[in-house]
Amino acid sequence: MTATTLAPGRVSAPTRLARGTVLAAASLTLMAAAIISPSLPVMREVFAGTAGADLLVRLALTVTSLAIAISAPLSGIIADRIGRRPLLVWSLVLYAVTGTAGFFVNDLYLLLVTRAGLGLAVGGVMTAVSATIIDWYAGPRRAAFLGLQQAAASLGGVVFLPLAGVLSAVNWKAPFWIYSLSAIVALAAVLGLREPHRPAPASTRGAPSDLPRGRVFGIYALALAATLVFYMAPTQLPFLLGEFGSGPAAIGTVVAGSTLTSVAGALAFRRVRQRLSPTAITTLALALLGVGWVLVGTAGSLTQVVAGLLVGGLGVGFVVPNLNLRLSEFAGPAQRGQVLSGLVAGIFLGQFLSPLAVQPLIQTTGIAAAFTWTGVALTAGAALAAIRSRTTKVSTRKESR
Repeated sequence: MTATTLAPGRVSAPTRLARGTVLAAASLTLMAAAIISPSLPVMREVFAGTAGADLLVRLALTVTSLAIAISAPLSGIIADRIGRRPLLVWSLVLYAVTGTAGFFVNDLYLLLVTRAGLGLAVGGVMTAVSATIIDWYAGPRRAAFLGLQQAAASLGGVVFLPLAGVLSAVNWKAPFWIYSLSAIVALAAVLGLREPHRPAPASTRGAPSDLPRGRVFGIYALALAATLVFYMAPTQLPFLLGEFGSGPAAIGTVVAGSTLTSVAGALAFRRVRQRLSPTAITTLALALLGVGWVLVGTAGSLTQVVAGLLVGGLGVGFVVPNLNLRLSEFAGPAQRGQVLSGLVAGIFLGQFLSPLAVQPLIQTTGIAAAFTWTGVALTAGAALAAIRSRTTKVSTRKESR
């Protein structure tokens, strides 16, 4: 790693322990809420006596995402004013406490409260991690490490979801202990992470008024829509797979398939970014997700479901680091936490809205058809975007002649 790959103002590269800590923290974020996904069918039976249990059990998974979306802007302010390191350490501690608390509660409404607390923690962790990486690096190295961040987040799903499936087969509450791993990462952050150097606000270019707000909010909206569709995997697949006779362990393994190829896509992001424009990458990512969901919806076997998840997950592996990189180009160091926190809010608001937005379609057509029609709509939208982009390029070339 050369000095030219570091962000302006950095005098030395982050240590191996610091880099490892940040990536370990990233692995705890994206699928944090979904860790209890394999337990949902059993939870519905356990809390069957609670009014509205069918919807509330699904909300036990997604209320975490709502709390992240609401609290992320506050996390961004804390990251910019107090620092990335304090935000990361205390968020990891809160993650461990609120995550494992679910094991000890026996009331569905109290469980929802602990899940909301977990959301506050995840919002802080994700904002601090993204801002730290962008403070550390510039240029191609930034793109590469943002890809590693997404790979780590996806790898968390590959590891934790099957483990949660195995644990839930023993006891539906057992997966809550997975959240205790955050305490180890918090200790590593205390020992090995130092606050990244950032220019003083007075000397920083790019005031909030200089931000291209339309493009920034467009990125937020795109993140929300893509995540809303992608999160059909952990919220709806457990019930669809139940129709194939799959148990909790199999459900955890299959849902993890949606994150397996996300790792490959994220690791390949740096090379893809060198060959394609940001718009082309986004279009490709949405097309892959759409095709994957069509495969899931039309599946006649578990094998085809897995194939669809692998295709869709590859698209997600491209889209998140691509949007992160775009935002990093818009915001100066003093506003990075706040700008990046908006992306976190968009991603997790999409997670929360997913079961609510999809439920009317499921009631009308069924779970399988909901995947099919959502995939068709997403693929068609990506095709139209590609045609529009190509038409714009042709028009620009003609005008330049």
